[in-house]
Amino acid sequence: MKRRRHLGFTLAELLTALVVVAVLTAVAVPLWRVHLLRVRRTEATTALLALQSAQDRYFGRHAHYAKATQLARPAPEGLGLRARSEHGYYDISLRTSDDGLGFRATARAARAAGQADDTRCVEFTLDENNRRRAVDSEGNDRSADCWR
Repeated sequence: MKRRRHLGFTLAELLTALVVVAVLTAVAVPLWRVHLLRVRRTEATTALLALQSAQDRYFGRHAHYAKATQLARPAPEGLGLRARSEHGYYDISLRTSDDGLGFRATARAARAAGQADDTRCVEFTLDENNRRRAVDSEGNDRSADCWR
């Protein structure tokens, strides 16, 4: 008598493959999310460094730094920058001292863009002396981690 050969997979094999895929997904998705948040931090630092460069050019022309109202105005009357980072993950703000000889630029994670889930590096700051600072959601200094 001939034995019939069955083609396909058994239920046990299918369930084993399903469990393996589920475990891999459970590990990979959170790691990918953390990686994505970390990669997006470069958008904050890039935007602040561009603002610092624009402020230096403005200071060279006017002997004082631009005010927040001049952030979006085109050069030479302003800085010609947007109040959001390139892909919208960070909101950019600017404070200038009363005498116009100092400034502090801030990049804060935008809620609508999903970057607000990054509780480790919530806010980046940069001033006229190139002092770089970053804080987490509790206000703890994370400058070394966030500005690399």
